[in-house]
Amino acid sequence: MGEPKPKVGVGVMIFKDGRVLLGKRMDLHRVGEYAFPGGRLEYLESFEQCARRETREECGREIENIRFQFLSNVTRFTPSHTIHIGLIADCAGGDPEAREPEKFESWEWYEFDKLPERDDPLFGKCKQDFDCYESGEKYRDI
Repeated sequence: MGEPKPKVGVGVMIFKDGRVLLGKRMDLHRVGEYAFPGGRLEYLESFEQCARRETREECGREIENIRFQFLSNVTRFTPSHTIHIGLIADCAGGDPEAREPEKFESWEWYEFDKLPERDDPLFGKCKQDFDCYESGEKYRDI
């Protein structure tokens, strides 16, 4: 079977008119939590290509002005080990659609100071993204 290896994931915080895009998760992992578009980095794919592909697949939108936000090395949930690459982008237009309803129930734009928190929690990695966005932190080892 081989030695365990870290998985690499890309998440993209997308902005439009001062609001951020979040989808309500429906898959078996963290049902009901809100998350950004994103997923596993494919072999030989750039971070930007992954962000564009995942955004198209999950919510049917194009993005532009893609830029690096931060990197985290997540070993807290052993035996899982994930490298998370956080990106930021702007929506190139249009409203999002739930293109993969088995994964996301819906996509909505949220004001930065009115994010889902209590009854509809944020996915853990998204909390980290918001923390790093506000603090300007570029790396976390958690």
